[in-house]
Amino acid sequence: MRTTVDIPDGMYRRLKARAAGEGRSAKALILQGVEQVLKSAPVASGRRVTLPIVQSRRPGTVRIDNARIYDVISFP
Repeated sequence: MRTTVDIPDGMYRRLKARAAGEGRSAKALILQGVEQVLKSAPVASGRRVTLPIVQSRRPGTVRIDNARIYDVISFP
């Protein structure tokens, strides 16, 4: 598969220098980085969400602010 990625000039120069220093191509170094990211990617928990997440005293009219959302839903 072929794709296009925009890499900032300074980062690309560092990439090319590192690849040359290791005797590899920039492509090989990029693919190694992608593989590492994919191996360490978190696996979806598969946890189902029961709706509604936030209970309303009067269904159909939810008046809630950010502070209340943070109280009700646990964020990582």
